[in-house]
Amino acid sequence: MTDKRELRARMRGARKRLAVENPDAAVRAANHADDLPGVVVHALYRPIGSELDPTPLARRLAYEGYDLCLPVVVELNAPMIFRRWLLDQPLEPDLVGVPAPPPLAEIVTPELILTPLLAFDGAGGRLGQGGGYYDRTFVALPDAHRIGFAYAGQEVEHLPLEPHDIRLHGVLTETGYRAVP
Repeated sequence: MTDKRELRARMRGARKRLAVENPDAAVRAANHADDLPGVVVHALYRPIGSELDPTPLARRLAYEGYDLCLPVVVELNAPMIFRRWLLDQPLEPDLVGVPAPPPLAEIVTPELILTPLLAFDGAGGRLGQGGGYYDRTFVALPDAHRIGFAYAGQEVEHLPLEPHDIRLHGVLTETGYRAVP
C-alpha cells in the first residue's frame, strides 16, 4: 500500500493529465445534475489548479433555481463556514487565499457539499489535499450529502483511510453520478 504523500503526488499528476485530455469534462458532469440528491442548498467550490471546475454545474443549478454557496476558511484547523454565492459575484481571498464570497454575504448551511479531491474509491473514500478542512466540515455538518466532484479517471481501487477521514455519499464525474452503497 502506498503512503498518502506518495499517492497525492501521483494523483496530482494524473489529474493534470486528465484535465488536458478531457477539456469538456465539467460540462459533461453538469449534464448529470438531475441525478444528484434532491436538496435546495448546494455548496460548490472555486477550482484551484487542475481541479474539475464546477462552474458549468453551478450555472445549471442556479438556472434551475437552487441556492448556491461557497466554503470559506475563517479559522485555521476548524470547519469551514459557507456563504451564499451568486454567480459572477465578486469574490475575495479567504484566510488561506481561496476565492470566497465577502464577509457581508449571508452564512448558510448547505444540504449538499460538493468537494474537490485527488482520488476516490468505490467505498466512498476520498483523498484530498491533506489540510483536513473538508473532513472537519463533514464532521460539523453530518446531515449534509458529501459528494465528490472529479474526473472518472481519478478513481482508484482502494484508498488508505485514517479514522479522521470521512467517507463520501457519492461521486459526480463526467460519466455520471454514482451513490456509494
